Amino acid sequence: MPNAIIADDERLMRDQLRLRLSQVWPELVIVAEARNGEEAIALALEHAPDFIFLDIRMPGKSGLEAAAAVAGKTHVVFITAYDQHAIEAFEHGAVDYVLKPAENARLKTTVERLKARLQTRPGDISAVLAQLASQIAPKPGYLQWIQASVGQELRLIAVSDILFFQSDEKYTRVQTARFEALIRKPVRDLADQLDPQLFWQIHRSTLVNVHAIDGVARDMRGRHLVLIKGQPDKLEVSRSFVHLFKQM
Repeated sequence: MPNAIIADDERLMRDQLRLRLSQVWPELVIVAEARNGEEAIALALEHAPDFIFLDIRMPGKSGLEAAAAVAGKTHVVFITAYDQHAIEAFEHGAVDYVLKPAENARLKTTVERLKARLQTRPGDISAVLAQLASQIAPKPGYLQWIQASVGQELRLIAVSDILFFQSDEKYTRVQTARFEALIRKPVRDLADQLDPQLFWQIHRSTLVNVHAIDGVARDMRGRHLVLIKGQPDKLEVSRSFVHLFKQM
């Protein structure tokens, strides 16, 4: 029976991936789960699994560091929210990826590729790791983390995981693929602290992650609306920022 390890610091994400895998690949046995890179490496050495599913961002050692440590011993599958990075880096074929949140349609494609690799030795993934490290590494001088309230909890959120910021009179909504949080910093202040190549201001109250943009539509009033991947939100583009989408 093929077997695997799942490594993600979010228990709910591990639970969801395990459930989705059981639906699309019932024969796959999950032999262990890890909460961080160190645990993932130790478990991989202990169990010698066929596959290891690694979240790219984990506390302590990252998924990239864990992958480098187990390279050649197991087939690596990255769990990632970075759609554009995934498309560019994973086309090398040495590794595959699962986008957060895991969806059956994309997971079936991953599973078919993994089944084909069962009879092969894990390949050299150094080129993929180097490309991912260079693409995901934040630029110095810009915000890398946001401290925000999620219900009664205070969370530290990686800026690259945020889909968009949207302000009202009192708070700024921080939307990720998995949850919504609130901060008191207004968009006008955030705009000066975020990498303009990663976040576009499309309205005086809205900043959007360019990798989260699924497309641009127009409503019956002729307004431009930005569509967000995996989200129902349609974010209005003010006239001052329509030029950003002239090529789309």
